[in-house]
Amino acid sequence: MKNILITGVSSGLGLALTQAYLDNGDTVYAIGKEIPKKFENNPHFFFFPYDLSDTFMLKSTIKDFVQNRSFAIAILNAGVLGKIATLSQTQTDEIKKVMDVNVWANKELIDTLIEYSTVQQVVGISSGAAVNGSKGWGAYSLSKSSLNMLLKVYAKELPETHFSSLAPGIISTKMVDHIIEEVDDLLFPSAKTLKESHIQTAKEAAQKLLQTFPKLLEYESGSFVDVRSMG
Repeated sequence: MKNILITGVSSGLGLALTQAYLDNGDTVYAIGKEIPKKFENNPHFFFFPYDLSDTFMLKSTIKDFVQNRSFAIAILNAGVLGKIATLSQTQTDEIKKVMDVNVWANKELIDTLIEYSTVQQVVGISSGAAVNGSKGWGAYSLSKSSLNMLLKVYAKELPETHFSSLAPGIISTKMVDHIIEEVDDLLFPSAKTLKESHIQTAKEAAQKLLQTFPKLLEYESGSFVDVRSMG
């Protein structure tokens, strides 16, 4: 039985990963805004309520939750999309909000884990948007490319822990549903591409990722890997 840390567990991939690990007999330590009701009476599920956009308080607030624990893997899953809009029409404050959750909260959490606990593997949930640079995805793309580099640098500085950033493919989540239902695919062609792509259910993706995470250890620490390109 392993200790697993997951952020962003209230819905989508994080919720499905939590279910998959609990079904596997593991213990899940979760951080998020709201506790998933289905797990609140599970003796192997521990939840800490926290809004990850409050990065400046994260370390002092979270440290007791992780202190003196040993984690097999920390999955940095929590993320926000921001507005799909051209960069020239995106306010810097909006980009900062996306960066706070998608990048800086992860930095603070990694620093907290390294100082107060031990963690064998850290996986940041990234995206093809980190490398594609598609029109309209500016804030999100900037944040995910920064996440990739954040983990690459940590890999050099913290060799005792294995770091990866992973693009999990397209998953049916609130984020993807928003793009499908709300984004003009004539104005933003990448939205049309997404709509025409294979979209996994969160449960399907979680089952696949449980098999994928150990395989990431075969890659150089700090690597960005897309599940769609793995053998």
